[in-house]
Amino acid sequence: MNVFIGMDVSLASTAICVLGERGRIVKEAEVASEPEALVAFLRGLDHGTAVVGLEAGPLSQWLHKELSDAGFTVMLMETRQVKGALKVMPIKTDRRDAEGIARLLQMGWFRPVHCKSVSAQEMRALLGARKAVQNSAIQLELSVRGMLRNFGLKMGKVSRGRFEARVRELAEGNAMLEAAVAPVLRARTALRTELAQLEKRVRDLAAKDPACQLMMTMPGVGAVIALTARAAIDDPERFRASRDIGPWVGLTPKRNQSGESDIVGAITRAGDVGLRTALYQAATVMLEKGAKNWLSAWALRVAQRRGKKRATVALARRIGVVLHRM
Repeated sequence: MNVFIGMDVSLASTAICVLGERGRIVKEAEVASEPEALVAFLRGLDHGTAVVGLEAGPLSQWLHKELSDAGFTVMLMETRQVKGALKVMPIKTDRRDAEGIARLLQMGWFRPVHCKSVSAQEMRALLGARKAVQNSAIQLELSVRGMLRNFGLKMGKVSRGRFEARVRELAEGNAMLEAAVAPVLRARTALRTELAQLEKRVRDLAAKDPACQLMMTMPGVGAVIALTARAAIDDPERFRASRDIGPWVGLTPKRNQSGESDIVGAITRAGDVGLRTALYQAATVMLEKGAKNWLSAWALRVAQRRGKKRATVALARRIGVVLHRM
């Protein structure tokens, strides 16, 4: 008898439910969230393993690779769908979540998630580090503006290079204010230095990747957007057609139909939020600053009929299609 195995993974331990073909629970256990412990448990079962299910999460990519290398069939399951199915349980525990994942596997009522390659995960880590450092620098700059505003000191529009000089100029003569902004400015300088190094690393990585170089020939697509698309799509062959990128990244409208009611709403916002944001940024640049081309001309015609915001979303969806084709 082949069994279906659901795993609810947390940082320290993993709850496991082994489900038989007829839906009967064969075994339940809790083991450490380490590949060696999980492989030892699976190999110690008296039954054949049909498939192992993991909810997509921080450790799932790592465990998916290790379990697959050990010879097991492993499925990553979409987090939103799994959470929606498990909401019906009145009591939520790790043990019940593992049972729910196993039952979803048995029914086949789940959407598999692609396990990204190591190179794609490395790209995403680099882009994530860049974004974190950038956000920290921006937050420090906003906090300095807030400090000065409390004293009626308005910075106004100032370039990034003149930011520190402008702050020191406004704080001059107030010893307490100078003491308050000095450490923040030093931290900002360090963050901006690290950000410049990360951005150089991103540009160098994009310059060495032929696919990124091709994508960057499109107006509005730079190194960051090209690398984001490269890392998110990872394997282009996993999509049946390039037009599937739009629904996958959440840039198609929601639809709620029941009887005579048929409501088409805003976009679904499903999938990779980083890629969705990058495509929207590329569309905004193409519409407002890029050279005129057939795509921007099409989007401007849509804007005349449906409004600028909808046209930008539609253009982002088409940019995603073109980038996948590239």
